[in-house]
Amino acid sequence: MSIEADLLERASGRCELCSATTDLAPYDVTPNQGPSLDTHVLLCATCRDHITRPATLDNKHWYGLNESIWSEHNAVKVLAWRVLKGLGDNSWAQDLLGQMYLDDELQSWAEAGLSRESDEAKPQVVDSNGTVLHDGDTVTLIKDLDVKGANFTAKRGTTVKNIVLTDDPKYIEGRVNGTRIVLVAAYLKKA
Repeated sequence: MSIEADLLERASGRCELCSATTDLAPYDVTPNQGPSLDTHVLLCATCRDHITRPATLDNKHWYGLNESIWSEHNAVKVLAWRVLKGLGDNSWAQDLLGQMYLDDELQSWAEAGLSRESDEAKPQVVDSNGTVLHDGDTVTLIKDLDVKGANFTAKRGTTVKNIVLTDDPKYIEGRVNGTRIVLVAAYLKKA
């Protein structure tokens, strides 16, 4: 039998996270020791889409995780843990995480995949020319910017060294005139 057929039998023809019955396909819970039934989960198209593109995450879709966290299959528990972690500060998601128990090996598996998925999903910070910016880069202002609260104007052509990226890809932090300020990436170009 194929992994898909085995998963369909194991899951009784239902998505193992939300119990949907349509458009089901195997999902590989990486990283793992190789393809096997123990490292795959049967997911519907909606769950696959939400997991592969976290920006599309709809919190209401995941209410069914209250059953998935108790699955007897480790891959299902690991994936449920990752989704709940991805939901952030939602109180119901935090409550479910508090109820879950993963042994050390499963916890390591869950965290390894989470960091890899979040690195892939992390949006890039780009300057006015579309060049990707990184921590420590040097940029130049392309227009005069009034700095609120510091009572000065950062002039066009000012060089800002050793920038620090923020959680928001629209902004970076840097020192101008000895003051650490937040700058809009669209008003910068990489030097």
